[in-house]
Amino acid sequence: MDRKTTIACLSLVLVSCGARNTIVVGSKNFTEQVLLGEILAQQIEHQLGVPVTRKLDLGGTLLAHQAILKGSLDLYPEYTGTALTEILKRPIEPDAGAVFESVRQAYRTQWKLDWFQPFGFNNTFAMIVRRDAGVSTLSQAAQTRAWHMGMGYEFEKRSDGLAGLVKAYGLRLQGDPVTVDLGLLYSALENRKVDMIAANFTDGLISSLPVSVLEDDRHYFPPYQCSVITREDTLARYPKLRGALDELSGQISNEAMRRLNFEVDGKHRPVSEVAGEFLKQHLWSGRSE
Repeated sequence: MDRKTTIACLSLVLVSCGARNTIVVGSKNFTEQVLLGEILAQQIEHQLGVPVTRKLDLGGTLLAHQAILKGSLDLYPEYTGTALTEILKRPIEPDAGAVFESVRQAYRTQWKLDWFQPFGFNNTFAMIVRRDAGVSTLSQAAQTRAWHMGMGYEFEKRSDGLAGLVKAYGLRLQGDPVTVDLGLLYSALENRKVDMIAANFTDGLISSLPVSVLEDDRHYFPPYQCSVITREDTLARYPKLRGALDELSGQISNEAMRRLNFEVDGKHRPVSEVAGEFLKQHLWSGRSE
């Protein structure tokens, strides 16, 4: 099969996927994203009564972005700061409202993708050390010693990641950074394989381990409000979808997201169970089933 034929066949597959009576929900490949993807999937099934195909735990930011552009995803959760710096390649902006409006307008204009109002939490990067490290801010950490860093694969290469952080604070590194799957970062810190990790502010394990989140006292990281990105043609195909997704806006605080993550990472409960419990308690209670 030649290249033109392959492209034509792929186009037909994507068109047929869009024509089927199913909504495809995706997520990136860490606990919070998978949880949010499952919450979205169950909310759609409950409120619209249509089948949902789950493509959760896909991979990183660029993979999820390409998937929704190509139509193999209808929607997925994303972070405003990530969209600003990684997708749009724009400078870091500290104002959360300005960042949201900037990415929402750009996505709508360039790709016909719609951003919903945020869930309600800001999952900024969290630079975390063991509690006995004796520092509380990134400025103090830069002045104290060189650090053996652990991080996920994206953070090392992101424009809002390691290189910019080192430059902003004059942070000194001990040896090459250790890159691991996000789920292994805390064990690497606990086992003293690294001294500092680049994790997420809403990680459930933060409150259950002897660790400290260093204050970003120079405000290096942009806001990372989490929202749902949805294809405009999907919203047109399912008129009730917008209302179902709107119901999730403002419903998950920083503390609530951290608790949900801990239910999975700390208590090892199934994602589907944790997601369903949240929806029943906060959105579906008092409604007729």
